[in-house]
Amino acid sequence: TFKTGSSRDQGCLLPSRVEDYVGPDNPVRAIEIFVDALDLEAKGFRHAGREVGVGQPPYDPADLLKLYLYGYLNRVRSSRLLERETGRNLEVMWLLRGLQPGYRTIAKFRRENWSALKQANQDFVLVARGLDLVGGTLIAVDGAFFHGDASKASIKTRKKLKKELAALVASIEAYRADLDAADAAEAEPVAGGEGGGGEGGGGKSGEGLRERVAALMAERAKAEADLKRLEESGESQLSRTDGDARLLSKSGQKVSGYNVQIAVDEKHKLIVESEVVNDGNDTGQLDRMAEAAKETLGVETLQVVADGGYYNGAALKRCEEAGIVAYVPESERSGRLAAQGRFPHRDFTYEAGIDAYRCPAGQLLRPTKTPKKNGDRIEIRYVSRKPVCDACPLRERCVTPKQPTREILRWEHEDVIERHRERMKGADGMMRRRAALVEHPFGTLKCRAGYRHFLVRGFDKVRGEWGLMALCYNFSRVLRILGFDRFKALIARAVTQALLRPHAAQSALLRAEALLRALATAIGAMPTQMRHHPRPERLQHP
Repeated sequence: TFKTGSSRDQGCLLPSRVEDYVGPDNPVRAIEIFVDALDLEAKGFRHAGREVGVGQPPYDPADLLKLYLYGYLNRVRSSRLLERETGRNLEVMWLLRGLQPGYRTIAKFRRENWSALKQANQDFVLVARGLDLVGGTLIAVDGAFFHGDASKASIKTRKKLKKELAALVASIEAYRADLDAADAAEAEPVAGGEGGGGEGGGGKSGEGLRERVAALMAERAKAEADLKRLEESGESQLSRTDGDARLLSKSGQKVSGYNVQIAVDEKHKLIVESEVVNDGNDTGQLDRMAEAAKETLGVETLQVVADGGYYNGAALKRCEEAGIVAYVPESERSGRLAAQGRFPHRDFTYEAGIDAYRCPAGQLLRPTKTPKKNGDRIEIRYVSRKPVCDACPLRERCVTPKQPTREILRWEHEDVIERHRERMKGADGMMRRRAALVEHPFGTLKCRAGYRHFLVRGFDKVRGEWGLMALCYNFSRVLRILGFDRFKALIARAVTQALLRPHAAQSALLRAEALLRALATAIGAMPTQMRHHPRPERLQHP
């Protein structure tokens, strides 16, 4: 009454092969083609250029890279889970030709080759550029928080450490008071007997209090050392688990981890540039990401679009100097004044011909002789005249009793802001395209793949793991857009154009040399009579 399979004990005249279970258009074959076309030695993979030596040979880094690519494409990142897949997953068996490396070897590969993994993703972008898969005219920049391998409690700030230190001091004082009371109780004479000090006199409780005080003093010493380390380094936070992870906050969201910045090309939504930072503020990232993307794309000019969190006058100036046209919504600088019913900065008009600001009442604010320096930013002060302000009918909406004149600060490169403000007047469509571009990779990686946290610690390793994530995103996106046959043809074309170098031929040559050397060694170790034994007559050829 049910469909039945064949018997497991059934013998076959022509037994099936692992090859039979992997279809001709299976994505695992695309991984094989791509990795075999990489020059792993040039990218710095450990053991990639290894010559034949003594001892047990290591695993080929190409095989371990294939395993990681397969794992990250199929949401398997743990080294222990990857080890398990090598013994039960037919696709992995086909990919590694039956090899089963241990989880320590797998984890060590990711830990040691973080720089090469990042370089592999950059090279894939270069290949995509050479094959006309990126537009190189418009990119979108955005950042997202990823959890690190550290809890929120393990990250301390100065305020948190000082509060913790004060609580420890108070606890120590309280325990010391209890200890003094216990010592006094032990010293009192016991009725009907000798002095205190026995079990009934609280000896055990006194000993327990001393142990607790010693533990609290050790915690206090640790907190003091952490606070001193923070003050000496100038950092604002200290992580006891992952030294590079930070407590990041944005829009009410708090994450102990890293801020991943990406630049996404408009044509096929490929990640052309990325970086991992531990600063939760995106303000200083725009020009750095845009310039790196411009260099990767190899273009003279580039348009970049980002959200309001990236708005920064100095960053806009650097973008303009680098030939990058930026579209970033301007952040509201006078929201507090508008909420108070006073005229904000935007209600004052600058007149370049006379170098003065005109207020809403039509009066002029003239520049002062001494500019104001705010860090690296030099601002010119434009101030109104007190007699004019006192007689103004709009005085209540402009000045206050504590500040009887109005002051406007103008950045010395304010013309950059004005050009950007004029450009943003017709940029509504550009901002809608921004969300469609840059939210796609993060949505795919976080929601579809489930990559919301890093498994490793430290900037170097985290950047290597992110390189794997970005490479797998780009790889799967290109494969889905092109299909297997076109992907295979384009990889072959990339090899022909020297965008990629064939690794398989070099690897096969090394294996052949190793086999010949081993064979020569074996023949040299054979007895002389065996090496020179004549062939039987029937096996000799003319």
